[in-house]
Amino acid sequence: MKKTDAIAVFDSGVGGISVLGELRRLLPGERYLYFGDSANAPYGTRPTAEVQALTFAAVERLLWETPLKALVIACNTATTAAVSALRRKYPELIIIGIEPALKLAASRFPGGNIGIMATEVTLREEKLGHLMDRVADHCQIHKIPAPGLVELVEQGLADSPQAEALLSGILGPYVGKLDALVLGCTHYPFASKRISAVLGPGTALIDGGAGTARETQRRLAEAGLVENGPGSLTMTNSAPDPEMLELSWKLLHTF
Repeated sequence: MKKTDAIAVFDSGVGGISVLGELRRLLPGERYLYFGDSANAPYGTRPTAEVQALTFAAVERLLWETPLKALVIACNTATTAAVSALRRKYPELIIIGIEPALKLAASRFPGGNIGIMATEVTLREEKLGHLMDRVADHCQIHKIPAPGLVELVEQGLADSPQAEALLSGILGPYVGKLDALVLGCTHYPFASKRISAVLGPGTALIDGGAGTARETQRRLAEAGLVENGPGSLTMTNSAPDPEMLELSWKLLHTF
């Protein structure tokens, strides 16, 4: 691997652009290749084996397109389902996953009430269970599924009355009861304005994008692979509709 090789950023759709934004702020001199699998989104309601198969297919596509020095799985669902198997298959590649920022939330609000809003796959898998076990003595955790929110983000409706109406139903029982809400899907930060409108200013919103970017920087620096070039970005998506790429660039510029 060389410094000039690309960093691939992968998500089930446009959600990982929230992580891509953090990466470009921290590592502006890198070459990025973003791939959103919107044709198969959402991943969060699929069986684990299906998520694994889709993730491996996406990674093989990215490796075929250009030499890579790192892969950032900017998708909590894909990380939960496939990151360990990917690391076994590609031991030479720096692979960074993302996980819900529960540890950060617990450290900021010791003894507090913390919600974790995530997809069905993320909430049901053992990876989250182990993470919850590590912080359970320090806070009260509430699992909150959010069916339908990923789909609205994929439609460009993250900041819309439709999103707020959906979120009112999901988060209504928690209004005034949470110190923090962990956004356990990379699509959700794009709906932050509407989430805060429902929960109010007393609930902090926390996501794992910045931490994932820092871990990527650390791993690249450790391997001597940080590039300080002009920086570039190639944005791709599996959906045939050109509007998905238009939405991708729009989300990047608003994050």
